[in-house]
Amino acid sequence: QVQLVESGGGLVQPGGSLRLSCAASEILFNNYHLEWYRQGPGKQRELVATVTIDGRTTYADAVKGRFTISKDKAKNTAYLQMNSPQPEDTGVYYCNALLPGRGRYFGPDTNWGQGTQVTISS
Repeated sequence: QVQLVESGGGLVQPGGSLRLSCAASEILFNNYHLEWYRQGPGKQRELVATVTIDGRTTYADAVKGRFTISKDKAKNTAYLQMNSPQPEDTGVYYCNALLPGRGRYFGPDTNWGQGTQVTISS
C-alpha cells in the first residue's frame, strides 16, 4: 500500500525539542523527494523542509537553523527534528512526496494524511 503516515507531535514548551516521523511506503521513499508541510491556525499550508532522493536538504526561512530534515533508508522514514520551537511553529504537520518532474503525491485539492499536531506553548 502506498502511504505516508505522520507521527510524533505533541505539546512542547518554547525552546524545547521534538522529532516528527513520516513513515513512507518503499516506492515513495526510494523514488520521491520527501517534504514536510505545516498548517498553523488560520493559516495556509506551507512547505517547511525537503529532503531529496540523494539526501540534499532545503528549508523555509522561518525554520532555517532550528529544524533539521533527515531520512533513514532502513526504516523508510523521514524525520523533522524541531529544536528551539516557538509558538509560531504551532500547527498540524504533514508529509508529502514529490516525484521529480511530475508532481506531488498529495495534490493541493486532494485529501492529505491526517498529519500530526504540534503545539508550542508554556
